[in-house]
Amino acid sequence: MTKVKKEKLDEGEEAAQATPELSYEEMLANLNPIAQPLAGRKLTKRLYKCIKKASKHKNIRRGVKEVQKFINKGEKGLVVLAGDTFPIEVYCHVPIMCEDRSIPYAYIPSKSDLGAAAGSKRPACVILIKPNSEYQDSYNDCLEEVQALPLPY
Repeated sequence: MTKVKKEKLDEGEEAAQATPELSYEEMLANLNPIAQPLAGRKLTKRLYKCIKKASKHKNIRRGVKEVQKFINKGEKGLVVLAGDTFPIEVYCHVPIMCEDRSIPYAYIPSKSDLGAAAGSKRPACVILIKPNSEYQDSYNDCLEEVQALPLPY
């Protein structure tokens, strides 16, 4: 048998074929029960943009262990959690830590989108955005909106 060569695709086409884009409503179907307060569609997009800007300046903490470590050390910022992480025992203690230290936090629907916004090929379930003067306007907008979200209790 002879091998058939695959046609070369542009990176954009290849990525579009590899992962089908889910709408915001479709992502909401995969949420776990503790994903409160959940960011709306507009706030989710703003958080992704803020995370992209922060990752360019190396001002994010990615992953449960790293975020937990820096929250315990007293670092301030904005915590973004992925709402489709299973099992929830992996990160269910992080919101409690944030509330104890008065750090604002919000859930977004997709961990793969959260990882992509941070510049990683791997999904991320928790990210801490540290404030910086380079993207202060975007950070402050996100911070105000996250603090305005109703808490689950």
